[in-house]
Order: sequence, then C-alpha cells, then structure tokens
Amino acid sequence: MATMAAQIAGSPDGMPLRIKLQRVERRSKLKAFTFVLPLLLFILIAFVLPIGRMMFKAVHDNTLLTLMPRTTAALSSWDGKDLPDESVYAALADDLTHAWAQKTAGAIGTRINYELPGAGGQVASSARKASTLSTGPYKAALIEISPLWGQRDVWSLLKRGRSAYTAYYLLRSVDYQYGPDSQIVATQPENAIFRDVFLRTLGISIGVTVLTLLLGFPVAYLLATLPPKTSNLLMIVVVLPFWTSVLVRTTAWVVLLQQHGVVNDVLMALHIISQPAELIFNRVGTVIAMTHIQLPFTLLPIYSVMKTISPNHVRAARSLGAGPFYAFWKVYFPQTLPGIAAGCLLSFILCLGYYLTPALVGGAADQMISYFVAHYTNEDLNWGMASALGVILLTATLLLYYVYNKLVGVDRLKMG
Repeated sequence: MATMAAQIAGSPDGMPLRIKLQRVERRSKLKAFTFVLPLLLFILIAFVLPIGRMMFKAVHDNTLLTLMPRTTAALSSWDGKDLPDESVYAALADDLTHAWAQKTAGAIGTRINYELPGAGGQVASSARKASTLSTGPYKAALIEISPLWGQRDVWSLLKRGRSAYTAYYLLRSVDYQYGPDSQIVATQPENAIFRDVFLRTLGISIGVTVLTLLLGFPVAYLLATLPPKTSNLLMIVVVLPFWTSVLVRTTAWVVLLQQHGVVNDVLMALHIISQPAELIFNRVGTVIAMTHIQLPFTLLPIYSVMKTISPNHVRAARSLGAGPFYAFWKVYFPQTLPGIAAGCLLSFILCLGYYLTPALVGGAADQMISYFVAHYTNEDLNWGMASALGVILLTATLLLYYVYNKLVGVDRLKMG
C-alpha cells in the first residue's frame, strides 16, 4: 500500500510516475530519431543500397536463364559427358531464332563471350542463320553453322546458366574460372592479371602509407610541441591542399615531374643528374603524387593524439636519468601508437581505391584495381566483373578495419 501511494503521489491524474517518465523518455527518443531520419535515409540511399546492389551483381546473372529458357531447361537431363542430343539442339535453334527476332542475340553472345572469348560473333551469326532453319535435324545443321556448338565447353556454360546465380565473376577476379566439366581451374597465364593487380594495389598502398608516416610523424611532432600561435599557422599550410581538388594537385605533379619540368631542371642545375630522369608515367610519379595527396590524412590523426600527451611524461623520464632518445622512444612514442595506427589505416584504405592519380601520372604497369573497375563499368559494360572486383576490394577493407579494431581494443585493455 505504501508503494502504491508513492507511485500515485505527485501525479494529479492518478497515473503512476514511473509510467509517465517512460512516456516522456519514449517521446524524447522518437523526437531524436526524427531529427536523424533524413541522415539515415541519405546513408541508406547513397551508400547501403548501392553497395548491396554491387554485392548482388557480383553473384547474380540471369542472362542465359532469361534469354535462352528452352535450352537451359532442356539441359537439365544432360549428363555432361558427350554432346547433348537432338532435342537440346532443337531447343537451341528455337532460342536463337527467337533471340534474332527480339534482337537479344548480342546480349547472349556477350555473356558467352565472357567465359569463352571469341564466341560472341559466332553466337550472333548462328542466331541469324538459325532463323532460316525450318526443320531438323538441328544438331548437324547448327554445328555446320558454327563449330562453337560442337564444343562441350559452351554446353557446360549453358547448363550453368540454368541458375541465376554464378561464382564466375568472383572466380575470374582471383584468376580462376570454370573448366570444360564445370570444375574450377586456374586461368591461363596470358589472361591471369588480377592477382598481380591486387598485389600491385597493395604494394603501392603500403609504400605510400609508409612514406606518409615517415614524412608526417616529424611534422606532427613539431606541430604538437610548437607554441600555439606558430603551430596554428603551420597547420593552415598542412590543410591547405584540402582546398584544391585531387585533379588539380595531380595535374600540378604532371607539370613538375615531366622531362623538362621544375624537378628535373633543378636536379640538373645542381648537377645531381646529367640528363632528365623518368619521373612521370611510371611507379615513381604515382607514389610521389599519391604521397603528397595522402600526407594530411596520416598526419592529422597522429597530431591529434600527440596534442593529448602531456610533456611532463618525458620530463619525468629525463629527471629519472633517461637520455633524450630513450625518453622519447620508451615514454612518448608508445603513446602515439593509436594515432599512428588510425592515420596509417585511413591512408591505406584511401590508397586502395585510387583511380585518378595512377591514371594521370602512372604508366600501364602502375594502374590499380580501381582502373579495372572503371574499365568494366564504362567500357566493357561488364557489371558482373566490376562488382566482383569491388566486392573483393570492399572485403579487404573490412578485414583491415576488423584487424585494426581488434588490435586497438587489445591495446586499450592493456592500458586499462
């Protein structure tokens, strides 16, 4: 009775105070959610949906299932050992005739050409000639029209087309593909390029990240130890590149690094080199330009952590007999590791997706994975390959972030 009286107390309408507080909190949460709803919708529309669509396209392709329904259905009973029987060829003739009438033979040829290079033209030619066939036998007639239909590879491909989902694009992105019996085999060496491209992307990204760390750490330390007036002035110089676009900064490096550019002229005037050095359209130009662009992204997180480190820590170590370097290395530097990890991770992840800078200042052997994503998107219109490459890049980024989060979490526990 005393508890009930206490709940009713202070509530003129007789409603328990606990319930009224819950309603107030619920209204507050609803109001807060209303304020952030536009941002959530923007993130959903601009980021989540496109990424989800990309991941879906990497494993989904219903071209053959949609455009060749009779053939894919007839292949359900094919054992895959010899060529299919007459009924399957009859279904193929019907599908090709229909495709020629609906002008979809090109789409079929393009899809088959992805896995069997050179087959696209034969499919289009077969569709045109198949439309003139009135009666069977279709097997001999179609093989005579094009030797393509006498190969088991194409029939294995068409049978895999019975499913709207395929692992072909993801396999091709790591230099694997389907063999004649639908087994997974390594891509031919002359066509195996993506593993080298991924390794090149990782190598350039690691190299640029290390250079930004070596250049940015001393500057961050200087900014953190200088008086505020001088530090703020130098900070303006550090963030000044953010006021110009990446395209402008990259173009500036094209001017500086060309054979008769400023850099070569200065080096020759100082007699360091006797003839212009090759500084552009190669790996050197790519790394230099990317390092310049990425330097603030590595420097600023390190600087933000250094500003929170009390100088009394180093003074205490010095007063206890430690030398300048020992005090810095054992006392100051370990406290900067979270900033170093955050800056390097941010810079490395940004480097993985570089496209414009390598395209402008790099050579053919310096293009990173983003170049091939753009190529398949804009030129080949192969959305499956572009999506698969993007998914692998996204997966690598998420794994890096997961590892970083684990390491930082362990460090925090140790510090705690």
